[in-house]
Amino acid sequence: MAVQRRYPQQGIAAQRALGEVVWASGLLIGLALLLASHRPAHADMPVSNGIYTCLDDKGKQLRSDRPIPECSDREQRVLNKDGSLKRIQPATLTAEERAEREAADRKVAEERAALNDAVRRDRNLKARYPNETVHNKARESALEAVRIGLRTSQQRITELETERKPLKEEAEFYRGRQLPSRLKQALEANETSVAAQRDLIQTQEAELVRVNRNYDVELEHLRKLWSGARPGSVSLVSAPVTHSEPR
Repeated sequence: MAVQRRYPQQGIAAQRALGEVVWASGLLIGLALLLASHRPAHADMPVSNGIYTCLDDKGKQLRSDRPIPECSDREQRVLNKDGSLKRIQPATLTAEERAEREAADRKVAEERAALNDAVRRDRNLKARYPNETVHNKARESALEAVRIGLRTSQQRITELETERKPLKEEAEFYRGRQLPSRLKQALEANETSVAAQRDLIQTQEAELVRVNRNYDVELEHLRKLWSGARPGSVSLVSAPVTHSEPR
């Protein structure tokens, strides 16, 4: 206050100058906001340090310092400042094209994985069966396991027939009459057990055929590998069967 009383004109001039500064600052901010709101949409796009060129649908060559929207469906050449080729900008794919490419990529990956599995399987197979003698021993071992079950079933049928003999003799005593419940149940249980063992024998006989067939296929595959075929290169038609996979 003392300064204003002493120098009234200087104080008024200072206030006026300050007001002009505030007004000018507000004007600049307003202009900046106005320019930002009217900035072109492509202003936010990253500026490339290359030159994009392409031919449009009419064969006209287009050039730009950023990707050319008119050529989004085709490749664009990106040039250096001296005109040399820097890189090729691939076409922008449609949703359908992306799906097709992804499907193709998945197929390639699956085929590569299948090949890797085939190579691993063949290497394990050769390590497990270095020659035909070892393979034949493995075949006989697998067949013998099934034969044991087959002999067990046949033996059980013989036992059941022995058990049935006195039951049938007792049933003769009741010919023309109703069998006692105990005897009837014993005969039915014996018949059910015999039928179950006969079904099991059929299954075991079919298993013998299956095991032999699988070892035949595997032996054919191994002979190709032993002859020098690369692991994974032998036709999948004669691929090793699952019984030979390492445990």
